[in-house]
Amino acid sequence: MVDDRRENLVALAAILQGLPVEPVTAASGEEALKRLLVDDFAVILLDAQMPGMDGFETAAHIKQRERTRHVPIIFLTAVDRDAHLAFRGYAAGAVDYLTKPFDPWALRAKVSVFVDLWTKNRQLSEQAATAARYAALAATVEEALGHLDQGSPEKAAAVLRSVG
Repeated sequence: MVDDRRENLVALAAILQGLPVEPVTAASGEEALKRLLVDDFAVILLDAQMPGMDGFETAAHIKQRERTRHVPIIFLTAVDRDAHLAFRGYAAGAVDYLTKPFDPWALRAKVSVFVDLWTKNRQLSEQAATAARYAALAATVEEALGHLDQGSPEKAAAVLRSVG
């Protein structure tokens, strides 16, 4: 959650209360970019209008980095007077652009969907890594069996020891 106004961060935390999330706050675009260097996030709630680096510039930096380019961004803003701002948000890579006052239940639902997707993607990555380890182990066993078939138990044992 990125917003230069503390009361907005408190309100967002209250809206997300009870969801399976650990809200992380940043008071500026610069602070958000620093946090994104070390932690992974399921979704970013980003204020569009902030002093210094605004939300659009922050989003552009997020989308330029390989590590963070796929993190969904939902812009939140009190500014509803200019349709061009929504276009800028989507052009910067946002998946949504909500103007205040927004429906807190709709925001909860959107965040929930992205958290679920993030969790499932992590599970798939872990399963793929496990499958790759099993495939490598199976290849090693096949190699060892080949050495046994050729009458070289010493080579088979050496191959199996290399697995650890």
